[in-house]
Amino acid sequence: MARKGGLGKGLDALIPGEVTEQNPSSSEVFIQTNMIVPNPLQPRDHMNSEDLEDLANSIREHGVLQPLVVSFDPLTGMYTLIAGERRLRASKLAGLDTVPVIVREVTNQERLELALIENVQRADLSALETAEAYRQLAEDFHLSHDEISTRVGKSRVSVTNTLRLLKLPDPVLKALADNDITEGHARALLGLNTAQAQNAALQTIINNGLNVRQAEELVRKMLGHKPASTDPKPVLPEIKEIEDRLQTKLGTRVSLHHGQKGGSLTIHYYSDEELDSLVSQLLGD
Repeated sequence: MARKGGLGKGLDALIPGEVTEQNPSSSEVFIQTNMIVPNPLQPRDHMNSEDLEDLANSIREHGVLQPLVVSFDPLTGMYTLIAGERRLRASKLAGLDTVPVIVREVTNQERLELALIENVQRADLSALETAEAYRQLAEDFHLSHDEISTRVGKSRVSVTNTLRLLKLPDPVLKALADNDITEGHARALLGLNTAQAQNAALQTIINNGLNVRQAEELVRKMLGHKPASTDPKPVLPEIKEIEDRLQTKLGTRVSLHHGQKGGSLTIHYYSDEELDSLVSQLLGD
């Protein structure tokens, strides 16, 4: 049987397992690249030129291994790209006149969701691009954070934390977009209460080359909190791996302090809503 299409299951839901007479749109066809227009809701703003050229070289040698997904607009006679932005650009670089596609009928909301799913699953989006895509789903299509979480396969806490980045002042957002700071730095700055304080902390972070933990310590000092005692011992690789796994699962920063006879696990949150969501996730409510 052919696989059923749908959202919330990733890109596999878009690619058919078998072509049937009842589902003729599942068949792969070739269309001209100049007949495909970009997805106006594509969340990704930037693509690495070197990576694109590498993909183009691969396509020159092996062809396009996975078909693009498009929808047909009968009013214009053109095809709108749903998934495969990198493959389309690389195919044009490689000089291909036609590319393999699968045609799907989708709504604007589904088009945004599928473009977002493709990029998130392949870790192609920056934190700000992901946040902006989440914002579109929330504001333009009226989806709750829980619904967005289900659509893109991320935890609700992760969705909420990513959206909060858009509340930062423009200088911080620009520094994040320019890779002058990381997402971890930006999340630390969210702990400050005013844009003036956030901008001041940003300059200190950049001027002194502070890492994320140092930025968090700076924020605590600016808030008048007692500096945390420093641990001179390096973090063991296995402890760091556990921290990373927990952070990915919970969508927020996690600190694990391990000793010979036990230790402590600290889960950070930045709002009452995030606390409620974390409690629900941990207790399975």
